[in-house]
Amino acid sequence: MVKNSEVKLSAVTGDLKKAPSDALVIGVGQGPDGPVLLDNPLTAKAAEALAESLSVLGITGAADQAHRLPGLPETGATILLLAGVGKLPANKAATPSLTEEALRRAAGSAVRQLAGVGTVTLALPTTTLAEVAAVAEGAALGAYSYTEFRSSRNGLKDPVKNVAICTGFAADKALQPVLDRAALIGRAVNATRTLVNQPPSHLYPETFADAAKELAKGLPVKVTVWDEKRLEKEGFGGILGVGKGSTRQPRLVKVEYAPAKATAKIALVGKGITFDTGGISIKPALGMGEMKSDMAGAAVVLNTVLALAGLGLPVKATAWLCIAENMPSGAAQRPADVLTIFGGKTVEVLNTDAEGRLVMADGIVAASQEFPDAIIDVATLTGAQLIALGDRTAGVMGADSVTGALKAAADRAGELVWPMPLPEELRPSLDSQVADIANIGERHGGMMTAAVFLREFVGKGKDGEQIPWAHIDIAGPSFNNGSPYGYNHKQGTGCTVRTLVAYVEDLLAQAV
Repeated sequence: MVKNSEVKLSAVTGDLKKAPSDALVIGVGQGPDGPVLLDNPLTAKAAEALAESLSVLGITGAADQAHRLPGLPETGATILLLAGVGKLPANKAATPSLTEEALRRAAGSAVRQLAGVGTVTLALPTTTLAEVAAVAEGAALGAYSYTEFRSSRNGLKDPVKNVAICTGFAADKALQPVLDRAALIGRAVNATRTLVNQPPSHLYPETFADAAKELAKGLPVKVTVWDEKRLEKEGFGGILGVGKGSTRQPRLVKVEYAPAKATAKIALVGKGITFDTGGISIKPALGMGEMKSDMAGAAVVLNTVLALAGLGLPVKATAWLCIAENMPSGAAQRPADVLTIFGGKTVEVLNTDAEGRLVMADGIVAASQEFPDAIIDVATLTGAQLIALGDRTAGVMGADSVTGALKAAADRAGELVWPMPLPEELRPSLDSQVADIANIGERHGGMMTAAVFLREFVGKGKDGEQIPWAHIDIAGPSFNNGSPYGYNHKQGTGCTVRTLVAYVEDLLAQAV
């Protein structure tokens, strides 16, 4: 269910005839005076002739533009693809430099649009190993498709299977680990995408737990599953309350990676609502099908921990997958019900469509009891996130020490996040007349109000201070309703896996 075809990454240099491919990709940028052909392995004469023809061919260098031409004999490729990389820096440098994310997107866009082609050579300009890594990562993300439930292959093209990166670092001994990491990150993101893309008829709490076990096979991790009986026995009232309206019972899944020489300890908590009708506070029918993606946070934290294990990083990382299906029925929780969260705090449920924070509360309390150095939760939590930040930028809230590091890691990974405050005046709006706290409060600033609710369940560390914590709301960027762009396909994007891996790498680097 969660297996994807995987692209093979390699590197070549020098004479491309010695490493023939089906397609050669060369970059074109948007310069201040028109399209600019970027550094490439063509002969000077061929490059000059091609550069002079760009405007005539209607090539602008805009991001995601892909223009196919017949291959040149000197390239050993049947197709020459001119890939737009977007706007170039305004300086007059002879060789315009590209950001790593521009390279990542250009590579991913080209590989995505070359689906059906077997072998692709990417000749985008790379002057550092980090730039090679970006190209490789983009290629791994672009080489994806989701076709599990197609009964016919008519009109479907298989993703690219082999990508060679043309670079001067091809003979560098440090290159292979770079390619290996890119391939692993690609696997983690693509596995997240596939989970998100699964229909709710096939991905529900029990099968999601099974998928976690399947993905963990062969890795040094321990997977523990709480079924509904254990959840009830141990008092996980949030997950049980949300899940009791469905015939498909909820689950809590704990995935632990604990290497012997770990120098840091983090906990990741993910929202795993496999389908969200809103419950008794039912959603409008329009767009409800997208609510299969309401488990994206759990898919993200699962695959992040598996990626950390695959990289062998010296960090103890635990993912808590809080999984339920939110359905309306005679057994469903009602507005005005009171739930007892794991640990004893009570919540008045004023709106059953504010269910994600209920299951996350259970997970955050459980994570706190193991005293990690930091807790990060990831959730498709609020429609307010889309109002505030749009479809592609995640909101991050919490302790400055964690949110600042997450923003820096996201910038390095090429993902869009934006820090948001947690105004203290929002907390009184969550006061309840009958319980410790209500599950909804002030409507304005709803993304932040939801985070203020979650903060109430973050425990104290062994020093008596609240454990450093951050909340990432990925309601918009986790699911692409529009056209494909860059390395992103339609539907599941797998966003924030790269950010979380980069966050841990940065954390470990600072500890040295």
